[in-house]
Amino acid sequence: PGCTSLTSVAPPFAFGQQATDTALKVILIMALLINMVSLGRTVEIAKITAHLRRPKGVAIAIMAQYSIMPLAAFILGKLFQLGTSESLAILTCSCCPGGNLSNIFNLALRGDINLCAVMTACSMVLAIGLMPLLLYLYSGGLHEGDLEGKVPYKGIITSLVLMLIPCAIGIILNEKKPQFTGFISKAGMVMLLLSSAAIIVLSVANMGSCIMVIFSPSLLASSALMPLTGFLLGYAVSAALKLDDRHRRTVCMETGCQNVQLCSAILKVAFAPEIIGPLYFFPLLYLLFQLGEGFLLILVFWMHDRIKKANGK
Repeated sequence: PGCTSLTSVAPPFAFGQQATDTALKVILIMALLINMVSLGRTVEIAKITAHLRRPKGVAIAIMAQYSIMPLAAFILGKLFQLGTSESLAILTCSCCPGGNLSNIFNLALRGDINLCAVMTACSMVLAIGLMPLLLYLYSGGLHEGDLEGKVPYKGIITSLVLMLIPCAIGIILNEKKPQFTGFISKAGMVMLLLSSAAIIVLSVANMGSCIMVIFSPSLLASSALMPLTGFLLGYAVSAALKLDDRHRRTVCMETGCQNVQLCSAILKVAFAPEIIGPLYFFPLLYLLFQLGEGFLLILVFWMHDRIKKANGK
């Protein structure tokens, strides 16, 4: 029979194909480790301390990220009447810190790359406390406590703490061996592309047609609206708090971009398979909309910039 809802596909995952399931977990963790080393090598200690001495931009960005995104996920869960597992997936994704993608977007938008890197590093450290706290607070308001006991707080905290190690390795490499940063970036990008392809293949092999659960209209709409909400409200909040235009663009991108590799790994490794099912794949769907909407905003910025130059402003 076809897999039309998560409740109809949840039981097989508790017993599923062990070999592909184990391989999938290993590849997800490897992809995350590579991502965190690459993330760490974009951070310079001197620039962190410089921004922390004038913390307004960092504070606004972190406040925006950890207030706008979880609230958006909560409202979308209510709006589209998502089930328990779907709500857990989008809440977990919304509470994740920023990722590498925001650095690329900020480069294209001529934002403050240093601020972006510092924001990502700070949000990663703060996620150890804020991510479990936000999941606890928001999950209590969904489905009258139906999520109670289903969020593996200890597993999430352990995963986040362990992820700081490869991030620290990236920072140390950047400080001690800066000549290797270009190679690390290229190798990391290739490895992430290969691992993403492997994750897709293994997911289809492990789940079969059940993987199509994540393409339900409600999840498609949620994954389309979440990053757009983060981008627009991140810009609006930073404008209201009187950051300059360059820093507004930086906060905008940092708010809407989540670390999808981290989210996928947490959903797959920390959560029980009978609870989360194929929804560890949701962050990859979110990534597609994140990319598309980010590039659309970049295109709008470039067109606006050209019009201003043409008018001599």
